[in-house]
Amino acid sequence: MARERTGQRERSGPGQGRSGPGQGRSGPGQGRSGPGQGRSGPRDRSGPPRDRDETRGDGEIVDKLVHINRVAKVVKGGRRFGFAALVVVGDQRGRVGFGHGKAREVPEAIRKATDAAKRGMIRVPLREGRTLHHDVKGRHGAGKVVLRAAPAGTGIIAGGPMRAVFETLGVQDIVAKSLGTANPYNMVRATFDALKHEDSPRSVAARRGLKVSAIQARRRDADTTTAEA
Repeated sequence: MARERTGQRERSGPGQGRSGPGQGRSGPGQGRSGPGQGRSGPRDRSGPPRDRDETRGDGEIVDKLVHINRVAKVVKGGRRFGFAALVVVGDQRGRVGFGHGKAREVPEAIRKATDAAKRGMIRVPLREGRTLHHDVKGRHGAGKVVLRAAPAGTGIIAGGPMRAVFETLGVQDIVAKSLGTANPYNMVRATFDALKHEDSPRSVAARRGLKVSAIQARRRDADTTTAEA
């Protein structure tokens, strides 16, 4: 009996029991609730917050969905559908861009098109912040468009994809006409080709070595002659 009690004391001696320091399940640095390693330990949340909706996050950018196309691919198990989206974005202050995106789902296609449009934005000089400085023509493939400046109160006289471009650009008075194909992709590209050829009196004066007042005086004389005719 004495030997059995001595053996039990040896088993429960310091450093060898289940609850001994440094080896137990609840010991410091090794338990599940230990600092730095437990599931409930502190996490580093100092990183930047994630913004899932980047398209609507910027209040200055306005996006418009111009056209969406559904395509089907025939495979062994049936048909596989895909979507292509054409989106126009702008800040309504003279900057505008368009993009094209493809995906299996409509929201993903729109997101890709919006990101592409934001990366390819251009700046267009506007007269008094409401209309174009001069008439201009644009062409892309079979698409042909004519853009004409208009007096105040005219509004946006344009249809289809061109109206979306002018609304996102910030134009308030303009007369536009499409003379070619009705394909929205070619119409949008033709419209952007015309807007890229738009010049302001300041840029023309700098290119010709003249003053801005001289350029504007010639414009007023031309407008007077046209009104008398």
